[in-house]
Amino acid sequence: MQPETLTGFLESELGRTLAESCLFHVIPAGYEASVSYGTGTAKGPSAIIAASQYLELFDGRSNPADKGIFTCPDIDCNGPVEDVLERIERKVWSALEAKKIPVMLGGEHTVSVGAFNALKKMDKSIGIVQFDAHADLRDSFEGSRFSHACALHHAVEAGFSLFQIGVRSLSAYDLSYRKEKSLGHLDADRLFREGVPSPLLPPDFPENIYITFDVDGLDPSILPATGTPEPGGLLWYQAMGMLETIISGRNVLGFDVVELAPMPYHHASDFTAARLVYNIMGMIERNGTY
Repeated sequence: MQPETLTGFLESELGRTLAESCLFHVIPAGYEASVSYGTGTAKGPSAIIAASQYLELFDGRSNPADKGIFTCPDIDCNGPVEDVLERIERKVWSALEAKKIPVMLGGEHTVSVGAFNALKKMDKSIGIVQFDAHADLRDSFEGSRFSHACALHHAVEAGFSLFQIGVRSLSAYDLSYRKEKSLGHLDADRLFREGVPSPLLPPDFPENIYITFDVDGLDPSILPATGTPEPGGLLWYQAMGMLETIISGRNVLGFDVVELAPMPYHHASDFTAARLVYNIMGMIERNGTY
């Protein structure tokens, strides 16, 4: 079978895997309804999975695939957004209940709300770490409170702690809401001027975390295939270093990588996103707190 026709993350190397024997449960959720500039995020999950067939199992430091990677069937993203988010919530919760790590592939950033709804069921203090070019804190955008521009508003209103990294585009509402809620952040301009602080996260930030990584958090020179690219973003090793610092010693409950909008004849972005997913898996595997 040609690698492009395989439907499981890294299936070219791992073959078909069983859910119960795998730590990582990949959940493709190609929902796209509210993108506000470029389009194509619906094809993001399949592009990441196709690119993953060309990854090496050794990520440079370990073999995270040794913990097992299972890919769930694609989430049905048809119908009202509330129904889509409920399907995502059920799938993420199923992984969490089974003591697995859900790895959601978007789709627009709205899909993360389904994961937040599942996390709300856990009797734990949970922090959300957001890598993103945009704050996504609006209560409503273009008539919808489920716009991709509102994704992290849902997280804050659900009572999660939030820390934002790499933001370089905010609305006036985002800024006022951030101040009102005293939300932690390390914006791109501060990173450029001062570098990465130590400690990176606030000392009282929860030990249990969920990472949501919008690929436009990376600089467009690294990953241009996204609907709302912003100049001045994170470079590859800068992002990897911060992820490693954040994950070290913490319990990662799950993560997502969203907003890849594949471009024809530009497979580098697809591969970069797949590599990002696998690198985060590796950091979790080496951390050993799952």
